[in-house]
Amino acid sequence: MRDLQTVDLSARVGALTFKNPIMPASGTFSEDLADVFDLDVLGAHVLKTIMHGTRTGNPTPRVCDMQAGMINAIGIPSKGIDYFRDEMLPYWAAFNAPLVVSISAHSVDEFAQLCSEVSLPGVTAIEANISCPNIEADGNAFAMRPDTTHEVVTRLRAATDLPLWAKLTPNTGEPVEVARAAQDAGADALVVANTMLGMSIDIDTRRPRLGNVMGGMSGPAVKPIALRMTYQCARACDIPVIGCGGISTLEDVLEFLIAGASAVQVGTATFQSPTVMARLITELEDWMTSRGLISLDQIINTLEAPNAGVFK
Repeated sequence: MRDLQTVDLSARVGALTFKNPIMPASGTFSEDLADVFDLDVLGAHVLKTIMHGTRTGNPTPRVCDMQAGMINAIGIPSKGIDYFRDEMLPYWAAFNAPLVVSISAHSVDEFAQLCSEVSLPGVTAIEANISCPNIEADGNAFAMRPDTTHEVVTRLRAATDLPLWAKLTPNTGEPVEVARAAQDAGADALVVANTMLGMSIDIDTRRPRLGNVMGGMSGPAVKPIALRMTYQCARACDIPVIGCGGISTLEDVLEFLIAGASAVQVGTATFQSPTVMARLITELEDWMTSRGLISLDQIINTLEAPNAGVFK
């Protein structure tokens, strides 16, 4: 029998401490998983992104497979703030794991209003999905540019006293500048990163395989990009980074931690193996025990690359 007291898996993300660094990526986690494993083993629960009003999402088909992952164009379907407050929040209050609420909006004002309205008892932190289209910037995502990132995070920061995480996009040529803008505007942590824009075509019908034509690519194919961004942002910023993108194995988790992530989010892998997050927690503990490690501090940001800079 393993001595569970020999290893401390607790992960610190700003002022918050989680019992381990493994949590779901928004959009890949629901109450249905409670039928598969004990959800309280997770470091935190990150809910599917909600928007202020009801939203049906994009036309079907919404998902297609690819060789090393998937592309989705779900379109953030949402039942709105009232459903979250009256139905979702009471359900998740029955669990011990901290609750992180992901929010999205198409304008700065809408974002700030929603942020204020979800700042309720029982919510531990707010994850702002600023990778969504900004109607005030010709449909470009807030996190595409430093100025729009700074504007929206400033308003979000003023709208809540809860810890605020900014979820960044890989679809920008300025990842470090965007990360610094989020930090300067008051974000408490960065989630790096959302899906990468892609598309797929059915060669027989010569039609897009997604009803929305383009969608977000996730899974193992995007891991090197998310890992690179995590490394860049962790070196460039003083606030914690939560790594996200293509994580499915213990080696993936360790790579992100070594690159500087304080915690990680697991997404697409859960669709393939619903118990993957629980398995990763056990494997991480066993790996640390086998090497005589007692704290994540002995792993995080330990990349041996003395001559490496912050690549832009």
